[in-house]
Amino acid sequence: MSEPAVIVEHVSKDFVLHHNAQDTLKKRFVGLFHKRWRPQPHIFHAVEDVSFTVARGEALGLMGHNGSGKSTLLSLIAGIYPPTAGRILTRGRLVPMIALGVGFSPELTGEENIYLNASLFGLKNRETRALFPKILEFSELGDFIYEPVKNYSSGMYARLGFSVAIHLDPEILLADEILSVGDADFQQKCLARIEEMRNGGMTLLFVSHSQDQVAQFCDRYIRMEHGKMVAAGDVANLIDSVQKQKVIPIQTT
Repeated sequence: MSEPAVIVEHVSKDFVLHHNAQDTLKKRFVGLFHKRWRPQPHIFHAVEDVSFTVARGEALGLMGHNGSGKSTLLSLIAGIYPPTAGRILTRGRLVPMIALGVGFSPELTGEENIYLNASLFGLKNRETRALFPKILEFSELGDFIYEPVKNYSSGMYARLGFSVAIHLDPEILLADEILSVGDADFQQKCLARIEEMRNGGMTLLFVSHSQDQVAQFCDRYIRMEHGKMVAAGDVANLIDSVQKQKVIPIQTT
């Protein structure tokens, strides 16, 4: 049996929040004499003691309401944040598709950002030149590819980010809800490409509010609430739940 693609062991992530931030000289001065006006640090537990593994070629759906910790967890796996506690191990080329504009330089054109992103994953310029026509065709950005990305809409950011990510040949793809941005036709095109890559053996961690999407693309799911895992299981259980929610009771008189 091959080793897991992703291992998450007792991972926690805390952020320090400061109330009464002293952003003016007057507040700093008053704080010298009045304790209530001094900065009050508060520890926010974004992720608490989460453990799971993802096998090679498996797809795991991360679900939960806004603020549940699922996107923070994905950022931890991507290496954007270091965990406060615990251990994360990934095996294979990991490509994060987590937030709009992450990894893009706003002053550079779409074309220049493609080369920049590809170089971060070890591709040489000649390799990127070979991929560029495919990335451009999939993104459907046309001549906008030569415009600075600071002029892009959120939908255009999503097109460029997804197009680059899928052409970097990821062994592990981390997909957050940026697929919810943009027009419906491009979303369906992206989801079809994810399914194609899944059939090719790619490992997927997929954050979504949609139970239907998780049921369609994933083998297992984890549900998060307030930074903790509150449910986990086979996606077949989720499919049963979705179907029950769609049942319309017959009204009797």
